[in-house]
Amino acid sequence: MTSLLPIVRTPHQLRVAVSDWQAKGKRVAFVPTMGALHAGHLALVTLGLAHADVAVASIFVNPKQFGLGEDLDRYPRDEAGDALKLASVGCSLIYAPDVATMYPPGFASFVRVAGLPDLLCGRVRPGHFDGVATVVAKLLSAARADVAVFGEKDWQQLAIIRRMAMDLDIGTQIHGCAIVRDADGLALSSRNAYLSADERARALALPQALQATRAAILGGMPVAAALAAGERTIKAAGFVRLDYLDLVDGETLQSLGRPAPAARLMGAGVIGTTRLIDNIAL
Repeated sequence: MTSLLPIVRTPHQLRVAVSDWQAKGKRVAFVPTMGALHAGHLALVTLGLAHADVAVASIFVNPKQFGLGEDLDRYPRDEAGDALKLASVGCSLIYAPDVATMYPPGFASFVRVAGLPDLLCGRVRPGHFDGVATVVAKLLSAARADVAVFGEKDWQQLAIIRRMAMDLDIGTQIHGCAIVRDADGLALSSRNAYLSADERARALALPQALQATRAAILGGMPVAAALAAGERTIKAAGFVRLDYLDLVDGETLQSLGRPAPAARLMGAGVIGTTRLIDNIAL
């Protein structure tokens, strides 16, 4: 099977393609990914096309957002399969640079959004969101698209990218796409492929705890008590580590002691060797 889509490998090639579409009066949506695509990624493209005439997706496994001992080397890669999936939902072009193109010899710059990267996932993945902000800034700068779409599953990442795009006058509208879940409620993730059948079943404790905690808070239970009950549910399922379960402000990511507008319930933990994240609106 061969790709149905053209693939460009350099920022110049991407910029030329996007500017050609824009010169013809077309709006362009850009969807950054690390590949190993699933229905959640394809939903990003679909949402992009709801806001634009043309969709472009990038595929780049960014080494700067992986820490020591994380899964950079084993992260799933399938460019040919990804290209077929992207073509099936109307994507028009893939941008797939290599590491040397993104970070050539002498590369010495990075982007940091103060404060937000130090919370939640940032506490256990130091430097991760600096790597995310840096690569996304480079991708958005190269594409110069009208809109860009990111998944809400990594709500912290989305908040950081929104802040960065606003602060740096990127000029690309940032849209969040609702989480896509399997029928049983587990949020889709490329890393779900690491889970054994038993781990996959026990991983459901995370979204179930989020839903139960939400119901408890809305039912009048104090936030601290509801969170504690949710933590017990996750730990009882056999998560080897619970990084956090918290109610936070959706923009600042600061912990909340009571329900508030735009609050998010957010959780992350490790089952087996796989780290999972999830969140829901309160």
